[in-house]
Amino acid sequence: MRVTRDLDLAEECAQDAFARALTAWPVDGVPERPGAWLTTVARRRALDVLRREAALRRALPMLVVDDVEPAYEVDDTGTDGPGAIADDRLRLVFTCAHPALNADAQVALTLRLLCGLTTAEIAKAFLVAEPTMAARLTRAKKKIAVARIPYRVPDAAALPERLDAVLTVVHVLFTVGHTAPTGPQLVRSDLVERALDLARMLRQLLPSDPEVAGLLALLELTHARRATRTDATGRLLLLDEQDRARWDRDAIDAAVPLVRESLRSRPPGRFALQAAIAAVHGEAASYADTDWREIVALYGVLLQRWPSPVVALNRAVAIGLADGPAAGLAALEPLGSEPALATYAYLPAARADFLRRLGRYDEAATAYAEAALLTDNDVERAFLRSRYDEARAAAG
Repeated sequence: MRVTRDLDLAEECAQDAFARALTAWPVDGVPERPGAWLTTVARRRALDVLRREAALRRALPMLVVDDVEPAYEVDDTGTDGPGAIADDRLRLVFTCAHPALNADAQVALTLRLLCGLTTAEIAKAFLVAEPTMAARLTRAKKKIAVARIPYRVPDAAALPERLDAVLTVVHVLFTVGHTAPTGPQLVRSDLVERALDLARMLRQLLPSDPEVAGLLALLELTHARRATRTDATGRLLLLDEQDRARWDRDAIDAAVPLVRESLRSRPPGRFALQAAIAAVHGEAASYADTDWREIVALYGVLLQRWPSPVVALNRAVAIGLADGPAAGLAALEPLGSEPALATYAYLPAARADFLRRLGRYDEAATAYAEAALLTDNDVERAFLRSRYDEARAAAG
């Protein structure tokens, strides 16, 4: 990106480098620093393309270097500077989070470029059709090219207008990794670790920002439960089935002060509130000790701060766990007409669970079947189908 200033060309050159590695490495051996080798080959390819284009135009406008950001150099011997990958990831996030792009485009483009998610996977994460998401990505790339958005972390004065988008990007990145929209595994650890790295870098960059603290706390608290989300056979375990003795208590203890710090902001931000909800779960000694009424109250504040059908769904589930399954069903009822949740598997799954708890097994089985059809994650689908079978058996 630093060389080409064109996202499509940058992707094309990177793909060419991977293709060349597939033919060169079996013959010459894998280089000591494969990442540096790939970056060098891609950079040379980009320069070749730009020089040919420049010869046709008799100019080199695409090779103008930012006054602030030095040209990207990679040692041809196969070494690059420490921390270069992390820095470039953060630069890419800030490039995609430029205020010239709308918020959805910022997040979607980052997921595409930084995470390598397919357009279909991103569309599923955004609860929109694949052609709609493809059009958004195309428009965003064109906007970056036309506006000549620089590939760099902006100076301190420009950070505030981009920070919310950057935090959203990191949060969505973590969420997509925490529960993969598609595929055979529940978690994509590469995305989770990348999001955590970015959140920690942002904390170093902006140590006094309450929402940065809130986001990092939210991610650390959620990640602390990673070892207990499936059993030895790979079956999904819900919160009430998880062995809390295996939660990462050191991570929880380190994150709770961040939650308190983030809540000092008035009014508290959306990441601070989500971190507070995660802290209630993390500090409960057992599932039975969970303060569901506090969680309902926090979701209520979050819904005012950040109106979202997914937040409304989570609040409805919390109501059902605080006041009983009948209250939960009643809270879910108005969400059935919410267009954004029409293909969202967690809505029928929540309804199915409350129906099961009420002994309405036929209706529960139908809802579990609907939820299973709406998820493309194999682990979730297997869990929902097992619950469907249980409900059918209980219904006779």
